[in-house]
Amino acid sequence: MNIANEKQLAARATELGNSAAASAFTELAELARSTSPLVRRLTASALGKLAGIVPTDEAVKVLHPLLRDQHPQVRQYTAKALGAFGAAAKVALPDLRDLYSNPVERDYVKRSVLAAGKLIRSALDIAEQQAVHLCQRCGVKLEPDEYVRSHKAFQRPFCNYCFDEVFLERRNFETKVELQKNIRAKDGTWVQSDGERLICEALDAEGINYRYDERFRILDGYAIRPDFYLPEFDVYIEYWGMDTADYKIGMLKKQQLYQQQGKRLISLYPADKPCMRSTLLEKLRQYR
Repeated sequence: MNIANEKQLAARATELGNSAAASAFTELAELARSTSPLVRRLTASALGKLAGIVPTDEAVKVLHPLLRDQHPQVRQYTAKALGAFGAAAKVALPDLRDLYSNPVERDYVKRSVLAAGKLIRSALDIAEQQAVHLCQRCGVKLEPDEYVRSHKAFQRPFCNYCFDEVFLERRNFETKVELQKNIRAKDGTWVQSDGERLICEALDAEGINYRYDERFRILDGYAIRPDFYLPEFDVYIEYWGMDTADYKIGMLKKQQLYQQQGKRLISLYPADKPCMRSTLLEKLRQYR
């Protein structure tokens, strides 16, 4: 894109942001796909200014992918814009958390991310105070303290009785997973399979920081536990090490969730073990 054209599109994005017109959305959605980071940044800013005027859900869908933009100022202005959409931007909270916890993210981006997260959560709190919640398991109406307790622990609504059942199930699952970690990688990480050991050692050899089996993430209402997360690249790695029918069904569902949420996923398989390091680096190269 030549400089003159970039300036023209940038000026247009600014003009649309100041228009206070719902009709500006269609053109801004196109500008969000511009090859110019300046235009994308000003487009994000414009959408934030038009919060409450342009179609809310559609605007959030346009903004959300820009949180993963290669240019930090685009990420910064996108976070600011999403904060203006309040509770409707709930879907962006996991990505905002990842940006904030990324050790290589710029400080000014983190400040905008933190502010946006607070705005979104505040809006959600107000909405929750006005909502009626039912237990996901038994269907009874929840008291406010029951909802707060279960949402904080599981991001799902449970009455106190069902909460205790879910807590025990989750604790038993956690214990089972920990007991299965009986293979030690060279960096001292205990893993569940030889394939995961090879992944650990490949990442460690390349000096790539990773988190292994660290936490649950909620994607589209489902709790998932990524095998690996690379904060520097905002990339997830799953090692699909089994070949049963039930396992494959779960694998396909999990891959679909990653795709629907726009997550960067690298899938690795037992067939990759002989050349795990080179295969992993080749797949990671697209995100560098």
